[in-house]
Amino acid sequence: MKLLRDLLFKAGLEEVHGSTNLAVEQLSADSRNVKKNGLYCAIQGLKADGHAFIHKAIEAGAIAVVCETLPEQKDPKVTYVRVKNSRQAWAWMAANFYDHPSHKLKLVGITGTNGKTSVATGLYQLFSRMGYQTGLISTVENKIGNTSVPATHTTPDALGLNQLLSQMLAAGITHCFMEVSSHALDQARVAGIQFAGAIFTNISHDHLDYHKTMDNYIRAKKQLFDMLPENSWALVNVDDKRGPVMLQNCKSKEQKGFGLMQATDFKGKIIENLLGGLFMSFNQTEVSTQFTGTFNAYNLLAIFGAARLLGQETQHVLTTLSTLQPPPGRFQSISSPNGASAIVDYAHTPDALESVLQTLKETMSAQGRILCVIGCGGDRDPSKRPLMGKIAAGLSHKAILTSDNPRSEDPIKIIEEMQAELTIEEKIKCLTIPSRQEAISAACRLTEPGDVVLIAGKGHETYQEIKGERHHFDDVEEVKRAFGLLNPKED
Repeated sequence: MKLLRDLLFKAGLEEVHGSTNLAVEQLSADSRNVKKNGLYCAIQGLKADGHAFIHKAIEAGAIAVVCETLPEQKDPKVTYVRVKNSRQAWAWMAANFYDHPSHKLKLVGITGTNGKTSVATGLYQLFSRMGYQTGLISTVENKIGNTSVPATHTTPDALGLNQLLSQMLAAGITHCFMEVSSHALDQARVAGIQFAGAIFTNISHDHLDYHKTMDNYIRAKKQLFDMLPENSWALVNVDDKRGPVMLQNCKSKEQKGFGLMQATDFKGKIIENLLGGLFMSFNQTEVSTQFTGTFNAYNLLAIFGAARLLGQETQHVLTTLSTLQPPPGRFQSISSPNGASAIVDYAHTPDALESVLQTLKETMSAQGRILCVIGCGGDRDPSKRPLMGKIAAGLSHKAILTSDNPRSEDPIKIIEEMQAELTIEEKIKCLTIPSRQEAISAACRLTEPGDVVLIAGKGHETYQEIKGERHHFDDVEEVKRAFGLLNPKED
């Protein structure tokens, strides 16, 4: 319970009608969830405007309403607060309601197109193994110490985020590592959150269905660094040309870089890149790791740099780093009894797909073939579809174009768009199998000893969304079934 006047700190007040000396017991931005003595915040959403449901929130028991546009008819028993931006106000009220839990632990935010999950999960594993009580907020799962909490978004909404951080504090968590998506930054879900440090991994083509332009996408990512306080640190990939851009106007006193290609604070070098793992140097100290590929070398450098900036000793960090394993669905390997293997990976952007396929080409034997199973999500940025098809056909021996999460779209139409820019030679290398289950099964049946099947796009996801419904679907399960490692599905 909080007094309304305390909840409104930094909420961007424009106008108040009624008393702010009210005891508010609950916050909600959904009129269906409002409880007695609650506060309702009306937010303009992508599909609906919360202002249309103010009367329903009051009927449900709201005693305070926060909005951008005041209703013409006002209930005299309700306090109305007009704010400049409801999303910003909502985030600050959420932080105020939970007494700013982000100020009381070391919270590190990770943003970028690719690598967020691997870096966040790697840091969680690292600090847990070094003896710290550690939290994780990621696409795959949220963790409070060893306890898993289901993840519904890459970054939770403002109220859920502050509640989760408050639970972490109550459990004794001292360090938390959090993926911060461009959507979350654009929608002010992390307004009012204090980060001890921030990491930028990279930027490539993604989410343009939402952001519309790359400039908007970059600006959204940059907001994480713009909001850092002076006593924080910022760590960026200097090999990505947008790395230095992230640091423009950043207030952090410690601004550091990591990379493989140029001299920087946390410099890496790949000595051997094998399917079994990377052997590489970190600031001239050589370490064997259980991660594969150049893209993972960057992730490991980000983990190393962040740990050092959090005050950990180099040798302790690198010794522990060598024991880490990739998160589920990130270059996850499954061996077949016939001597072939499969890699399940979340690669769902052109850059990520290219990186994974290049890694396979670099690490496989000359005799082995690459068979790539790939689809593109429905109701998402269609401009990347021909790029994904071109990369899959160009860098694999056989590409099988299939469904990802078609959502409301026709899978055949999506596959046709993936083929739009293929040459005749590239089309000859492609099969089209709309059923993802059948595509995975066909690819695995086509393998010979030494071959690798890359199943890309869904990674850790255990569902497929078709016509508004989610059905259980797990790429790892399907691969194991196709390789004869699991019993066939019963009809």
